[in-house]
Amino acid sequence: VQLQASGGGLVQAGGSLRLSCAASGRTFSSYIMGWFRQAPGKEREFVAAISRSGSSTYYSDSVKGRFTLSRDNAKNTVYLQMNSLKPEDTAVYYCAAGPRIIVSTIRARGAYDSWGQGTLVTVSS
Repeated sequence: VQLQASGGGLVQAGGSLRLSCAASGRTFSSYIMGWFRQAPGKEREFVAAISRSGSSTYYSDSVKGRFTLSRDNAKNTVYLQMNSLKPEDTAVYYCAAGPRIIVSTIRARGAYDSWGQGTLVTVSS
């Protein structure tokens, strides 16, 4: 599956952004979808993931309660709504997909086999 992320930009602390990730192909609903982020000088880290049906979501502790991940299988798209943004949320955000992920590995980068190109989110203080 090919992924195209969009929606990044510059926002003040406390503001909101919504990232989108559009997928190609007819088997989108068979993929676990995730978002990761990478800040300058840091490793890529897990942000959020969503089950194939969208009924289950998983978040890192750093974004829980502020970010909401959803998906529209009819549109082959996932959405990451980011509220109450903080300067430490500044990073390049990547969407990822994996067809054979189990819950115990859903936060692991290596569990995902398709990645988008990334979209930059900058939060100013």
